[in-house]
Amino acid sequence: MAVNDALVTTDWLNRQAKDPDVVIADCRFELGKPEAGMEAYQRDHIPGAIYFHLEEDLSGSVDKHGGRHPLPDMETFAKKLGRAGIDSTKTVIAYDDQGGAMAARLWWMLRYLGHEKAAVLNGGYKSWKEEGRPVTAEIPQPEKAHFEPRIPDRERLAGMEETKRFTGLLIDSRDPARYEGKTEPIDAKAGHIPGAVNYFWKQNLAEGQTWKSPEELKKDFAFISEGEKPIVYCGSGVTACANLLALHQAGIQDARLYAGSWSDWISYVQNPVKTGPETLRPVK
Repeated sequence: MAVNDALVTTDWLNRQAKDPDVVIADCRFELGKPEAGMEAYQRDHIPGAIYFHLEEDLSGSVDKHGGRHPLPDMETFAKKLGRAGIDSTKTVIAYDDQGGAMAARLWWMLRYLGHEKAAVLNGGYKSWKEEGRPVTAEIPQPEKAHFEPRIPDRERLAGMEETKRFTGLLIDSRDPARYEGKTEPIDAKAGHIPGAVNYFWKQNLAEGQTWKSPEELKKDFAFISEGEKPIVYCGSGVTACANLLALHQAGIQDARLYAGSWSDWISYVQNPVKTGPETLRPVK
């Protein structure tokens, strides 16, 4: 796997799964059913996989501001990575069964801390099982390691105030109905940040839970001007990571995450809210 590859195939992982320098991370999670992912992991998972819980491992404590899934304290997160056997020598392959959105959150967080040897399993656990590849209920006991995080790459991150002042391209990753304010099953307000265009993260999937090719993604993101550094958000900073992964695959690697996303934006009562569609730039 090359450093710049954000996706690996099930065939690649099947061949490399027993490599001691490969750590497999199971990131399955269901919104509204916080224990469902762990329960699914306990039933069966890819042999050797370590479970990462979205809310307990990949998020911090919820407060008045910061959104529903704020980033965790990075020193605490680094210790969790070490307990999972991850250090600078390891290649981390993350998977879920939600199209890659939860796994992409771990992928992005690792890169935020300077660990670029990370990727998401293309097709996820669904494809793995459908192909008849090995699964187990055995919980691994990894040898502890020391994960030494680099200084977080702040160029990958945007806060609320910066997003509010931002005059460039802002991409909302949610379902169009939520973006337009037609429905809002999760957050207290419906709509989107004024000026944001909508690119639903599931548009990155070609079939089932398999991702489009880099060439297809480049065509889809052709509305982004060369050299532009968009800010990407979603409801809570999770599915936006799937768009960041897709942008990475398309060769656009300077996009930033508004980690608090919509749930953080609306926690500030003075922030404006827009409903209805916005015009997406025509593809060049």
